[in-house]
Amino acid sequence: MTANKLKVGLVQQSVENNDKIANWEKSASKIKQLAQDGCELVMLQELHSTLYFCQQENTDFFDLAEPIPGPATDFFAKIAAQHNIVLITSLFEKRGSGLYHNTAVVFDRQQGMVGKYRKMHIPDDPGFYEKFYFTPGDLGFEPIQTSVGKLGVLVCWDQWYPEAARLMAMAGADMLFYPTAIGWDKTDSDEEKTRQFDAWQTIQRAHAVANSVPVIVANRTGFEASPVKGDPGIQFWGQSFITGPQGEILAQAGSDEEQTLSVELDLHRTEQVKRIWPYFRDRRIDAYQDLDKRWRD
Repeated sequence: MTANKLKVGLVQQSVENNDKIANWEKSASKIKQLAQDGCELVMLQELHSTLYFCQQENTDFFDLAEPIPGPATDFFAKIAAQHNIVLITSLFEKRGSGLYHNTAVVFDRQQGMVGKYRKMHIPDDPGFYEKFYFTPGDLGFEPIQTSVGKLGVLVCWDQWYPEAARLMAMAGADMLFYPTAIGWDKTDSDEEKTRQFDAWQTIQRAHAVANSVPVIVANRTGFEASPVKGDPGIQFWGQSFITGPQGEILAQAGSDEEQTLSVELDLHRTEQVKRIWPYFRDRRIDAYQDLDKRWRD
């Protein structure tokens, strides 16, 4: 990292089975490519160790979870140290008997694990039965301090909530990160697919704009069949992307291929944007009391 410059990278990959070691090695090869390209920070997609098991409610899938620290954190800590990078990963955490989280874990060069974030917003929709598996996070919206800055790490469904992005930015996050697993129902029309993707990208670009910070999004790609007979499965739409602090797209992956992205971020420009667009100065915090309510009756 040079003064005010940081090269960041992400990995967009498909998952074909629940062979964790094979999937970790596959990720490791992509991380190596990005590190050799000069990236000092790399992010993997959501739940990259296995297939997206939340298409079905099945108690056997709890066997896929693991403790933190555990085999996955041991593996990726070594990768981060080997390449001297900051690394953001995503794990199915077994916190205790009957207690599980969807957890992002951050490693910082030779320091090992320096922080984690437990997914706060948990969806429960056809094909995305995450409430069956994951307890909502209890670590709050706290950026993770690393050698390259304070990282506002959130996970997938969190990306639809401006409150989460705002609270991370208010706590000093220099960048926002979203490891993600989102895709289309195969029965959706082309028009609906376009609307869904556009909404997904637009809301995250808006987080960059509203908080004047870069946003980095790593989504998975490929088709994963549903374990339930007759269900259409999920076509993960990829299209991982990186924006600057005004929501401008700096890099974007394709929809149906494994890919890596890397961008050199100009953090000095981020500071300049914040001075020109002083959203935090002009917030009317005296008038926002009702934001902690579920609904205004």
